Amino acid sequence: MSDIVFTNVRIFDGTGEQPFTGEVLVEGNRIRRVARGSRAIPSAGLTVIDGAGATLMPGMCEAHTHFAWNDQPTLGSIQKMPPEEHILWCSHIAERYLSRGFTSCVGAATAKPRLDVVIRNAIESGLIPGPRYLAATQEITVAGGLADETLPHLPFEELNFGAVVSGAEEMRKCVRMFLKYGVDTVKLNLSGEYIAGIPAEFTPMTDAEIATAVQEVRMRGKRLAAHARSCESVKQCVRHGIEIIYHASFADEEALDMLEARKDHHFVAPGISWLINTSFHAAEYGITPELAKKMGYHRELDIACETLRKMKKRGIRILPGGDYGFAWIKHGTNAKDLEHFVKLLGFTPMEALLSATKLGGEIMMRPGELGLVKDGYLADLLLVDGDPLANIAVLQDPDRILAVMKDGVFHKAPEVRAGRSRFGAA
Repeated sequence: MSDIVFTNVRIFDGTGEQPFTGEVLVEGNRIRRVARGSRAIPSAGLTVIDGAGATLMPGMCEAHTHFAWNDQPTLGSIQKMPPEEHILWCSHIAERYLSRGFTSCVGAATAKPRLDVVIRNAIESGLIPGPRYLAATQEITVAGGLADETLPHLPFEELNFGAVVSGAEEMRKCVRMFLKYGVDTVKLNLSGEYIAGIPAEFTPMTDAEIATAVQEVRMRGKRLAAHARSCESVKQCVRHGIEIIYHASFADEEALDMLEARKDHHFVAPGISWLINTSFHAAEYGITPELAKKMGYHRELDIACETLRKMKKRGIRILPGGDYGFAWIKHGTNAKDLEHFVKLLGFTPMEALLSATKLGGEIMMRPGELGLVKDGYLADLLLVDGDPLANIAVLQDPDRILAVMKDGVFHKAPEVRAGRSRFGAA
């Protein structure tokens, strides 16, 4: 395909400015020019995309991705999928994210040691379609912590959802193994999870174990993420410089003060849809609202919403995403997070979109070339039927995502219609 110009589009550029009518020229894999008005960019010899007033915006980022979660109701049922089928599943899900407008994803943990690395490499080589991807480890936990699935009569490590360590030296060995495999992010489970029978407020990992993981990761220039619902686990993240904090539901004022003081260093991806769906939409899988309340999820949801509203006011970076891939929170419904941000967390639609675009470029560690529609940036773009600022829910409808471009190439091209085409040649 020749170079491309989008014309007759309403541009949401990701800077925080209001959208404007304009044109965008894509040359190769880069945005060469963004212009206001119509017929501002010469189109001779170019492929012309007439957006017919649709919104052109940056591709979105999912900040807490589990490609290996296979839409099943338990950790054990995820782990039991044979590796051959599991890699095919991950490939299928990677394409689904891209087709739904998520051109970047941050891996938050995988179910088998090398799944994320293999998928990332396959995407980067062009073998399979998928978002830009940062590969994660399995969840690293301690005996009795979240992701330790062994039983007294079945004490086999192969049954474990995560990698189980006890003590600093076991942690060192485990982290070194994952770094050898080529991960981008090491994931630590620093708190519990009600569905696993472990209170969310429980904080099982020692500072010595965490410090060892941090030392090994820093030595190789990689970074860390943590499952951290409890107040103490959030403080551990700040004390040890763990950049990506998942959940942070029970952060108290001291923890918020600590986060605010380092807000340019940390990202929070709360996974709000997980709390909502587990609380109210999992009855088909045995978790009725009454049981979810008894577990503690209703209380956590209320506290998490209050905590996240406080975080937002303090300027702490909050991004959408988290724990999609269970039976009651399926892959591909991720854009629901943005609606929850607006309805529950005090975000304006503009702020919610910026969390998925501009902040997405930051968490992907490419703030100078991802997350904006701007001259010189990588051409990761969405063409959306409608105005997400007027109705953030349009991003949840796959049919409203008219086109998906990643790296200057259409994964989903605009539909060709005789007579009044969105796709034509000058």
